[in-house]
Amino acid sequence: MFSKATEYALRATIYIAQHTTEDSKCRIDDIARGIDAPVSFTAKILQALRKDEKVINSISGPNGGFYITDKCRKKPVRAILDAMGEGEVLEKCVLGLKKCSNTSPCPMHSDYKEIKKKLLRLFEDRTIQDLADDKGMFLKLGKK
Repeated sequence: MFSKATEYALRATIYIAQHTTEDSKCRIDDIARGIDAPVSFTAKILQALRKDEKVINSISGPNGGFYITDKCRKKPVRAILDAMGEGEVLEKCVLGLKKCSNTSPCPMHSDYKEIKKKLLRLFEDRTIQDLADDKGMFLKLGKK
C-alpha cells in the first residue's frame, strides 16, 4: 500500500516513541537495527520525519540523537504519511484514476469506498503514542 520508505518511517517512528524521551535519545544505528533497515536508508527517512519537526526531533553532539516530543506523540499516525509525502494515498482511487468519484466511479469504487473510510479513520484516529503503547507488536520482519 505504501512505499518501502514509508513503511520504514512508520516503524522508525514507533521505535523512537518506544525507546526515547526528550531527555533520552536514540542513535541512528540503534534505530536501524531496531527496525531491521539499512543505516543509510534509515538516515534518509529520519531526515524527512524531522524536517520542520513534523514527527520527530534530533540533537547533534555526543549526547544527541533522535527523540519524539510529547506533542508529536499525540499526532495522528497520518502525520507520518504526510511527512513522507504519501498522505494522499489514503484518499486516491484504488485504481489510481484521477477522475474517480461517486458520479464517475471506477469498477472498484463502491466496494473500496467503505474500506477507504475505515483506513482514513485508522490513520487519523490512532496516535503515534497509541502504536508505541502496543508492546506486543514487533518491528522487524519475520521476528517478534
